[in-house]
Amino acid sequence: MHLTERPQPPFRAWFAGPGFGPPPGADAEPTAGPAPGTPDPRPRLICFSYAGGTPSVYRDWPRLLGPGVTVVPVLLPGRGLRLGEVPYADMAPLARDVTDALVAAGHVGDHALFGHSMGALLAYEVACELRARELSGPSHLFVSGSRAPHLYGGPADQALGDDDLRHLVHDLGALDPGDRVGDSYLERRLPVLRADLTLCARYRWRPRRPLDCPMTAFSAAGDPLAPPDRVEAWRAYTSASLLHRRVAGGHFYLTGPARLPLLRELRAELTRHPEEREPAWTY
Repeated sequence: MHLTERPQPPFRAWFAGPGFGPPPGADAEPTAGPAPGTPDPRPRLICFSYAGGTPSVYRDWPRLLGPGVTVVPVLLPGRGLRLGEVPYADMAPLARDVTDALVAAGHVGDHALFGHSMGALLAYEVACELRARELSGPSHLFVSGSRAPHLYGGPADQALGDDDLRHLVHDLGALDPGDRVGDSYLERRLPVLRADLTLCARYRWRPRRPLDCPMTAFSAAGDPLAPPDRVEAWRAYTSASLLHRRVAGGHFYLTGPARLPLLRELRAELTRHPEEREPAWTY
């Protein structure tokens, strides 16, 4: 076994959680949509969360995006129903194993990828992995709250103390002052947050040709981790078009009312007819 390989759970484990599907190993429950055994004509939006995050951030997206889109949140190890699994601390094996699960689940037909912060980096690497396997790539890549891949990387071996992590989360506005429930939740999330931030620090972009799908990049006005100029740098990562949308809020705008322009943009793009999905705009 290669050093980066690990025993893999059933592919369903990557797409399980309250409100999104059955627990790992269980049979799928009937859902609103096409009859069992028939192809789902709706485009899939495969969603990746930020460092330390869980798919719960996308819990209400099926309702908000409407019946024309199938939302597929990805559950990474170390959280939710996979709490007992060791989180990844390197990007390459994570992107490989996520892609394996997406292929096994049949999610790589008509699909788009969305990721926020670390999730945007993972979405990009999954798109590259699909291309390397000569499989169907995303119709659109949405990146949010993330600088371009070549701007990642840092002191990978620097110890990330618990106090540093607490200060980081509070400084970025993820928790309101005095939120005892949130603070208690954060304490449980510190190990997976540390692993995710280590993954981002260790990441080194490997030069590859640009993707050929259109992209939309979202930057929040008050986000110190992904200011507009660093989000704009995503433009070099596609040979198609890139639309740069600026929204209100901070790094975690995704969890508040400032996400509404994002959701409108996603719905408009994903519900286009397939022949209309290559945007005609210029920036």
